[in-house]
Amino acid sequence: MKNTNNGQVIGIPIAYSSSYPSSHIKKSRKDSVMSWMHKFSKSIRDHVALGGVERAFKQSFSVGKREKLVKAMQCYLSTTSGPISGMLFISTDKIAFHSDRSITITSPTGNLVKVPYKVLIPLNRIKRVNPSQNSEKPSQKYVQVVTVDDFEFWFMGFVSYQKTLKQLRVQDLMGL
Repeated sequence: MKNTNNGQVIGIPIAYSSSYPSSHIKKSRKDSVMSWMHKFSKSIRDHVALGGVERAFKQSFSVGKREKLVKAMQCYLSTTSGPISGMLFISTDKIAFHSDRSITITSPTGNLVKVPYKVLIPLNRIKRVNPSQNSEKPSQKYVQVVTVDDFEFWFMGFVSYQKTLKQLRVQDLMGL
């Protein structure tokens, strides 16, 4: 028997198996809602297991006896390699940032090590706190923290920008 396809591809069309495509969309939407609920409940369980933000703050940074955590919020720290997601902690003694994910660095021995990205600024080292926004996109707002040695930290992506800015300014005044 002679091959008649001469190297051409033969395809067989496949029709959609469901006669009710809209039910597939409804199921897909239901699945996405269920997936979101699962992720949300997992994040709540993880948060409760950790003991809340106060415990996370105490585990990540050295905390003095009289030091109190005033506020903690989710935000991004702007770096030369891009924004890093994490928690910004404002206490009575310092401003601290701890990344959500660890970054990979090379240790002095040459091994790759994963460590969280941390920033700690004592209040008495803060020169000023400046509000800022993107001139092309005014909805993108930033907070610039300048230290006494003129090092700049840029924080962005706050849920409540005005409340965060107010709290940072209050703590800045307390540190002077």
